[in-house]
Amino acid sequence: MTGLEQAAPAVPENEHQPVEMPDDEVLYELADLFRVFGDSTRIKILYALHDNELCVQDIASAVQLSQSAVSHQLRVLKDSKLVRFRREGKTVFYALDDDHVRSILSMGMDHIEE
Repeated sequence: MTGLEQAAPAVPENEHQPVEMPDDEVLYELADLFRVFGDSTRIKILYALHDNELCVQDIASAVQLSQSAVSHQLRVLKDSKLVRFRREGKTVFYALDDDHVRSILSMGMDHIEE
């Protein structure tokens, strides 16, 4: 259970409870991660990869963008450790980096569908 999931203990009305905050550097990194999710093209690519490992051509077809545009966005997603890749001959296949990425996407959809 993370600090965000733990129930806060009851505090009398006239007392203030100190708030424990992560280091600024950690918060900046988290903000950068969410900034990557702030682009609808990258979200489309992540959803295309949600249950599939795809090459650039297949991703471009799925999201209806040029291979060049997809390659640029994949670079951003790789740098943010949201996607991983593997080579098979001359073809490069992309997939979500781990289940955390899948969970973030699923929780985001759950949130907007409420």
